[in-house]
Amino acid sequence: MQHANFSIVLRAKLVSHRNLFLFLALIAFVPAIFAVDVLTWHNDNARAGQNLSETILTPANVNFNQFGKLFVVPTDGQVYAQPLYVSNLTIPGKGVHNVVYIATEHDTVYAYDADNGVVLWRVSLLKTGETPSDNRGCLQITPEIGITATPVIDRNAGLNGTIYVAPMSKNSSGNYFQRLHALDLVTGAEQSGSPVDVSASYPGSGANSNGGNVFFDPKQYKERPGLVLNNGIVYTTWSSHCDFDPYTAFVIGYNQTTLAQVRVIDLVPNGNEGSIWAAGAAPAVDASGNMYALTGNGTFETTLDANGFPNHSDFGNCFVKLSTANNSLQVADYWTMFNTIAESNADQDLGSGGVVVLPDMIDSGGITRHLAVGGGKDGHLYIVNRDNMGKFNASSNANIYQDFPGATAGGLYATPGYFNGILYVGGTGDHLKAFAFSNARLGTTPASSSSVTFSYPGTTPSISANGTLNGIVWAEQVGTGGAAVLRAYDATNLATELYNSTQAPSSRDQFGTSNKFVTPTIANGKVYVGTTSGVGTFGLLSTPTPTPTPTPTPTPAPTPTPTATPTPTPTPTPTPTTGAAVMLSPPPGSTFSSPSVTFTWSAGSATAYFLFVGSSLHGADIYNSGQVTVLSKTVNNIPADGRTIYVTLGSKVNGTWTANYYTYKASNPSATPTPTPTSTPTPTPTATPTPTATPTPTATPTPTATPTPTPTPTPTPTGAAVMLSPPPGSTFSSSTVTFTWSAGSASAYFLLVGSSLHGADIYNSGQVTVLSKTVNNIPVDGRTIYVTLGSKVNGSWTVNSYTYTAFK
Repeated sequence: MQHANFSIVLRAKLVSHRNLFLFLALIAFVPAIFAVDVLTWHNDNARAGQNLSETILTPANVNFNQFGKLFVVPTDGQVYAQPLYVSNLTIPGKGVHNVVYIATEHDTVYAYDADNGVVLWRVSLLKTGETPSDNRGCLQITPEIGITATPVIDRNAGLNGTIYVAPMSKNSSGNYFQRLHALDLVTGAEQSGSPVDVSASYPGSGANSNGGNVFFDPKQYKERPGLVLNNGIVYTTWSSHCDFDPYTAFVIGYNQTTLAQVRVIDLVPNGNEGSIWAAGAAPAVDASGNMYALTGNGTFETTLDANGFPNHSDFGNCFVKLSTANNSLQVADYWTMFNTIAESNADQDLGSGGVVVLPDMIDSGGITRHLAVGGGKDGHLYIVNRDNMGKFNASSNANIYQDFPGATAGGLYATPGYFNGILYVGGTGDHLKAFAFSNARLGTTPASSSSVTFSYPGTTPSISANGTLNGIVWAEQVGTGGAAVLRAYDATNLATELYNSTQAPSSRDQFGTSNKFVTPTIANGKVYVGTTSGVGTFGLLSTPTPTPTPTPTPTPAPTPTPTATPTPTPTPTPTPTTGAAVMLSPPPGSTFSSPSVTFTWSAGSATAYFLFVGSSLHGADIYNSGQVTVLSKTVNNIPADGRTIYVTLGSKVNGTWTANYYTYKASNPSATPTPTPTSTPTPTPTATPTPTATPTPTATPTPTATPTPTPTPTPTPTGAAVMLSPPPGSTFSSSTVTFTWSAGSASAYFLLVGSSLHGADIYNSGQVTVLSKTVNNIPVDGRTIYVTLGSKVNGSWTVNSYTYTAFK
């Protein structure tokens, strides 16, 4: 089984050669941090849809009491493309993030923090004077067509990694454009040579041909199948708008570095139609770089040449194998059913489904089989021998490795998933079914099936597991009224539904309206599912939806000096106060004495806490406690190289999360043993031990020196800033609002306005020194508006969070 784009890797990428010695020094101390990436459609180039390194989500904790919706990231258009996931990505000035990438039909790409939903960057791929394409008179994707295909990511391309995206657009003159973009993963900026307009021709006399060549007309196509990255080439595969002629079956490849066009083939060059649809599936790729796809209804010649190929090279309604050997792109083999012409004429073709390249299997005779599976509208599953697919037999389907008629009740408008010897199939109007392989043959009686049926278009399942253990099958369903429903099943028995997003009371887990061909993404304890208006994010509810937003930290370089810490009076017995918890020990700003450190904090008036320990501001790459109620945690394996260690202490006060930030120095046994600045300091009784306790809007004022200002117009001018107007909890009177806050004792501020907790989709001020900002274009639909006010006090960032009601 290939895992070319589904990575479990040590994230310690060198940015340049000058970092080599630093890198070698660090890895001598830092334990390997493994993380999961999802960089291509359905997880890997085999398109099996499995994440075999999921250690957080298990059948024991995926239930509506422990698991559910964490947040929804709103988007400016429909999301057909599968969300992709990059772990531990360093973004200058914003720290290290797990990042989810979303592409929309409005031609926008978003990068957002996978753990809290904060948008890190967003870019429009429209050129000046352009809009997304209209629906071209076809209601398959409507009202606009922008980015439909799932992008593909290469973490090693360019300086910071690259995401490849294929949008469609038009201008006011009625011209339509298909383009390929290469965007920097960290910034969203165009890479060198990006974008390129898609144009192509291929020898033939088929539809839209002239002078012996068939021409690619951008208005006649949409890039619905996912992009493929295969041996340094980005491949695009094209479908039409409904069956509106003229169109054929182009596959076009681009050098991933230069975006120069290097490969073209038309699979129906002397006929018409036959494009690749695949319900959004990217073509599957085997270990030799061969690609496999299913073509739609179109021309096929039943007259064969001496090699068994159609005599005019038209492969409509075929299971095709494309060879990329010898710097070429050509059909190496194919298979089609005996009644292929009748199926094409009846629109019962293969084009509605995708292909999975299966792992090697040994048959009953001891022969190792190299297989692939796919299906289409006729309800069959077709399993081909990749070494000899079978070509065409006018009498029967005996030439294929295995034909399984009746596998799905209403046809397959999806791609199966594969895990641990089981094929999971979600046909239209059918139950999600599990079929087991034995001796390289697929059983034709389901080993298990779901109790619910999936209406059109069925479902493409994804699987999470820890090796072969704790397997969960995830599926998105079009529910009542078109509502999106996420379902999770025990992979060993689909009759056991672990969770669905309609179970929790009060519509807690509703996350939007369903799209066709949605594929869930599972990574590092969370599930990401696209809708018509955003991406829903699900995870364990016991893990705090992290709090202080890491993204907006407007410091261009997150390297605070050791003195920029909250009054590092080393007295370990500060007076407990109300409000957020503060760190008691080790004293903030001190140097650890070993790689094992016990952190202890005050209770404050919080009901829950979390502790992050990381190598960057807001980082949790060293330790993440999850939500806890204790007042102490011991953290082991802290790097012992003298680096700055960043600690985030979160507190849940009156139902709202807030946080304090601290810096320390790691121990360094190799350093010269000189006395540290924190040894036996003279206590300063005038300094309060908790000057950075995050004020909360609901905290009541006390006569003590605790910086807990009330959200009234006359706060005490110390500590973090608090919102003065509009009054927290109030309703806006228009779409334009001026926010004013106290100075506190902060030296800088930031203001985020969003549609979700810590969101910044409406406004992000960046770092400012003013005490007021006017925000325009706030939605006027009565929704809850979330406002985050950040303050930089003594070199450390802290935040207060507020909610308002939008004007309606």
